[in-house]
Amino acid sequence: MYLFLTPLFVLTAAQLSTFSLQDLHDLWDHLRFNLISVVLCSTLLVFLSTLYFLTRPRPVYLVDFSCYKPEDARKTTRQVFMKCSHSIGTFTGENLEFQRKILERSGLGETTYLPEAVIRVPPNPCMTEARKEAEMVMYGALDQLFEKTFIKPKDIGILVLNCSLFNPTPSLSAMVINHYKLRGNILGGMGCSAGLISIDLAKDLLQVHPNTYALVISMENITLNWYFGNDRSMLVSNCLFRMGGAAMLLSNNRHDRRRSKYQLLHTVRTHKGADDKCFSCVTQKEDPAGKIGVSLSKDLMTVAGDALKTNITTLGPLVLSMSEQLLFFATLVGRKLFKMKVKPYIPDFKLAFEHFCIHAGGRAVLDELEKNLQLSDRHMEPSKMTLYRFDNTSSSSLWYELAYTEAKGRMKKGDRTWQIAFGSGFKCNSTVWKALRTVNPVKEKNPWMDEIDMFPVDVPKVSSI
Repeated sequence: MYLFLTPLFVLTAAQLSTFSLQDLHDLWDHLRFNLISVVLCSTLLVFLSTLYFLTRPRPVYLVDFSCYKPEDARKTTRQVFMKCSHSIGTFTGENLEFQRKILERSGLGETTYLPEAVIRVPPNPCMTEARKEAEMVMYGALDQLFEKTFIKPKDIGILVLNCSLFNPTPSLSAMVINHYKLRGNILGGMGCSAGLISIDLAKDLLQVHPNTYALVISMENITLNWYFGNDRSMLVSNCLFRMGGAAMLLSNNRHDRRRSKYQLLHTVRTHKGADDKCFSCVTQKEDPAGKIGVSLSKDLMTVAGDALKTNITTLGPLVLSMSEQLLFFATLVGRKLFKMKVKPYIPDFKLAFEHFCIHAGGRAVLDELEKNLQLSDRHMEPSKMTLYRFDNTSSSSLWYELAYTEAKGRMKKGDRTWQIAFGSGFKCNSTVWKALRTVNPVKEKNPWMDEIDMFPVDVPKVSSI
């Protein structure tokens, strides 16, 4: 539609620019005595204007967001983690040592959180405890979000909730609807395993439902997904995942622009599930002893790299300058067509974004992306500090990282932020946000505010337990 109208507007403007005052006067005299021409031109102008306003995409604003900070009783130091693992009595000595080595090299600090059912001795992973954890995370994040935005639960028209491995009946979305007494005609349900997919889904729903608030909840549930066996590919997830969650309020009402923090510019989704190696690199299954866990393949880093390349190939033309795109294209042609021995040109995404929120999936993931995207320590700081302080909280990690950036007072009006998430399947998803105002950390309520002056901290490659 816009490609069709743009040349028409350009030609019209060019033609009008050549008119003199006498030409415009003669045209007016001609039209004044030609009623049919006037009516037809007016009708065409009204039709094109109406068509434009009806078909243009509705803007999607991020009014605000909140991240859940568990109570201090849920803090789990690495020593406590190892003590609990030893006390359970199901892990072999070799696998206890394996977990210790993973923790020492993981980049985790001493203040991450685990649910009570997992760290108590003996553990009590049951449906009741899992629901208790879900309620703590969801309601904790939502209570703060409603308090910050002054939005009433009855104002919510769309609910999208994602959680990787916990899907009870009634569903998590039904629990939220019941607890906050959301209205009966709400559009809602379980989203996918990645928080950015939920944002994309909410964006699509907001295009067809005018003047609507969409509530997006991203969380992880640990209680029923703790692994008690001795398969090392499944033990890694015990060491790297922790409890956490975030809630985001989106709006397509143009009146909300003034009070919103960000505007959604782009969403790019990449799914590599058609490839068997990609599909099976993260799998929930039973080990030989019949114990359920999530297995992480050794191909995970390779698969993630391939998914990222595909994702940025789509994202690049949307955000990169023309000079960066031409350099990338010229290098590609030289290597592929003329067999020139030149290094692949990596576009400088630092020219397109001021802030980066990279999924805190683990130290290896962050180090690899830092190297491939040629990012600085400052660019990586939100992701690395989130991994250190809160660990991998699955799809909600990106929002703890954005909260860190805000708490540091770095978010200025006009700044662009790139969020990159990874998920099983295998998926790589990106969203791009533009700050609509400078965020004043003094007025913020987020999990970093009472301790932000302690960060960043130096995280050694190996930290002995």
